[in-house]
Amino acid sequence: MTASLYEFFYHGLTLKMVGLVIGAALLIGHVFAFLKFESVKAWLIKLPRNETIGIGILAIAFAFTLLVWSEMDLGEFFNIERPVQIVLIVGFFLVAHYVKEFLAVRAIGFLLILAAGPVLAACFLQPPVTRLFLVALAYAWIIKGMFWVGMPYLMRDQIAWVTADAKRWKLLTLAGAAYGAVVLVCAIAFY
Repeated sequence: MTASLYEFFYHGLTLKMVGLVIGAALLIGHVFAFLKFESVKAWLIKLPRNETIGIGILAIAFAFTLLVWSEMDLGEFFNIERPVQIVLIVGFFLVAHYVKEFLAVRAIGFLLILAAGPVLAACFLQPPVTRLFLVALAYAWIIKGMFWVGMPYLMRDQIAWVTADAKRWKLLTLAGAAYGAVVLVCAIAFY
């Protein structure tokens, strides 16, 4: 079962599927955030220190990491597959128990870094130049994810900056919705 799931994420996703899903998610999420400023603002402010959400996202990230490690071709390192699987499982429980500070931010950072892999795999060697909208987004996820894992207080500061001014919030949510619409149009028209 895990082999077919790995195969789906890294070889089964088409550029069109990825473009449709990411474009729709960006468009819907940013339009919702634009329309529901106060409720989304309150939720976002609590997000960095929300331990329940942090453990849930961390579990998804570690499960995805375990899937990738268990199914990828390790070449000459195949003999360390089982020990690393055990380290990953134990590592999840240790991180969930001992890394309470900004756990949600770190978990989101892990997940962003991992989510970029299937997106980049779907874009690899595809002819339309518009695929670069997805490539740029994936690399932005990687960079943002690395900073949020290493310096999680940055997410808190970024949320505070974005939510401090309603005009700034509207401008950024409209920009995100526009990016999602462009990706969605490209997915329908070119991919």
